Amino acid sequence: METVRQEAKNAHLCPRGHVATICIRAFKGRRDVLVHLFRPDWTPEEPGYDWSELVQEDPDTDPAARRGDSRAVLLESFTREEMDQIVEYLAIRYADRLTRISVNSLEFPLPAGLLPLSFMPEGKDIGRIRFEIVPRYPLPFAVHGLYDLSQHKPMDQGMTQP
Repeated sequence: METVRQEAKNAHLCPRGHVATICIRAFKGRRDVLVHLFRPDWTPEEPGYDWSELVQEDPDTDPAARRGDSRAVLLESFTREEMDQIVEYLAIRYADRLTRISVNSLEFPLPAGLLPLSFMPEGKDIGRIRFEIVPRYPLPFAVHGLYDLSQHKPMDQGMTQP
């Protein structure tokens, strides 16, 4: 398993802003499934960030017409300390199941209207892994992972007809 880290080009303007994607070798009949990690528990009031520096709002766009909420994207990201704990946990617990852990830092200001992972509805192909319900989960905060099986080919390609 490989761990890849990419830091932001600019200094971090707040403690949050660290994100990760894991690649699961085999998951639900698919190979090399990408799972985007996020923090499912946060409140919009959390904490007193200077949002004008963190999110580039478009004053010409009606807030009700926006597709997403870039503030929520930031709030569902992790602190550096949380990310270090997540990477350590995944590297120990799932080393034989993962091919890669990719850790990135968000670049500020975030564009307006980003769609948070927590807003994505679950369905036939899109689902969530709720790591905190796994027995002996050791972290003091919840971590969810969002995946989309439609983006990955089935493991058994020999059964498809021409």
